[in-house]
Amino acid sequence: MNEWVARFFGLGAVAAPALLLAVFGLSTFFTRRLGEKAMARWTAACVSYGLFSVVGMLLAMLWTGDREVPVEIGDWVALPAEGFHFRLKFLFDRLSVPFAALTFVLVGVTGAFADRYLHREPGYRRFFLYFAVFLLGMVVASLAGTIETLFLGWELVGLASALLVAFFHERAAPVFNAQRIWTVYRFSDAAFLIAALTLHHLSGAGDFATLTGSGPWPASRPTIAPGPALGIGLLLLLAAAGKSALVPFSGWLPRAMEGPTPSSAVFYGALSVHLGAYLLLRVDPILKASPPLCACVVAIGAATAVFGVVVGRVQTDVKTALAYASLTQVGVITAEIGLGFRYLALVHIIGHACQRTLQFLRSPSLLQDYRVLENALGGPIPHVAGIAERRFPAELRRRLYRFGLERGRLDEALDRFLVRPFVRAFRWCDGMERRWTDFLSGGRRPHHDHDHDRPRRHAAVPQSSPDGEALS
Repeated sequence: MNEWVARFFGLGAVAAPALLLAVFGLSTFFTRRLGEKAMARWTAACVSYGLFSVVGMLLAMLWTGDREVPVEIGDWVALPAEGFHFRLKFLFDRLSVPFAALTFVLVGVTGAFADRYLHREPGYRRFFLYFAVFLLGMVVASLAGTIETLFLGWELVGLASALLVAFFHERAAPVFNAQRIWTVYRFSDAAFLIAALTLHHLSGAGDFATLTGSGPWPASRPTIAPGPALGIGLLLLLAAAGKSALVPFSGWLPRAMEGPTPSSAVFYGALSVHLGAYLLLRVDPILKASPPLCACVVAIGAATAVFGVVVGRVQTDVKTALAYASLTQVGVITAEIGLGFRYLALVHIIGHACQRTLQFLRSPSLLQDYRVLENALGGPIPHVAGIAERRFPAELRRRLYRFGLERGRLDEALDRFLVRPFVRAFRWCDGMERRWTDFLSGGRRPHHDHDHDRPRRHAAVPQSSPDGEALS
């Protein structure tokens, strides 16, 4: 493909969301800010141009017969003596182009819905600013040609997710839940970063062609030994599990429903929830190099699918029920990736994302339609017993109901085995550091510097109910 054509379409796909974020971000510093109509038009224009660039790149690839087209912006950090390079590179292939096109389409649809749904909302401008951060993160992650570029988009998506969950910050529950989600993201992002650094030590560069294998996706051949592939793959699987709410990190998913309905649709119904599966598809050669790693991927995917089915059947609000339905499908997609069905998983992601987006956007008016249907029938809609009610014994049904109602106690398990040990370890490190600095200074510091050693009475942090509402 001609280099000028590749750069025109390739950089246009990334420049469109970057321009949107720049316009919305800079407008906050001016006295006369953008109005609702102006922000909606800017969003539509940038999303349309980004989609045009991706489709143009796809048509150009079909015309020339190229299966992958790299677009490099140059070396940002180059240490030839140490064999280290950091390149900002974007890759257009059979995996990234469909995912990027899906991103622009669903973000455009959700943005058009949010323009009317959040009309005259006090946080309208703030929502679209965070929305632009999410769009840029998703496009960068989708088109990333290096693991550093993917990590950059990965972080932008996580930041936008936490900010939009805490969108209604007048109440304490959304802020508390956003902090909890951000904590889970920190663990998964740490695993991602360790895996990226390990891959860098193996190859000296972050290019996926060097890191994971040779050849275009999905026919790439692994160039990494089975032992390192298993260790690095488990770290990447942990990162994917945290981002996509796979078991055992599924406890934060109902907390994310505190955000506005448009953000819930595009995050936890369509795009962000599939980003972990996209990561596993991108590092497909690592999975090919380690059959035990594939078995772990299948096990986590199957466990997540079963968990989503059981918990989703007992939810009492439509958004949380749809979120667990999405989790079920993400678990199935993850199992498909572990079994080696790459194209099937990609098609499953596209179809499921489109369906779930429409369902989430439809959810605010669903209750009204349900009541209209009941009035038309002259009474409540008849209940039809499912397979579980017909085949399972009563005791097993009660146990499953309680398990689903408590959501598997995954939040409590994470608190006990992950969060609290982590906090205790860092408090111990902080205490040792203070003692060491006291020793070097030749004496103790003023009394108020050691206030952290005394027990304190903290203000009660509002908890959230299973439906995501604050409890008194």
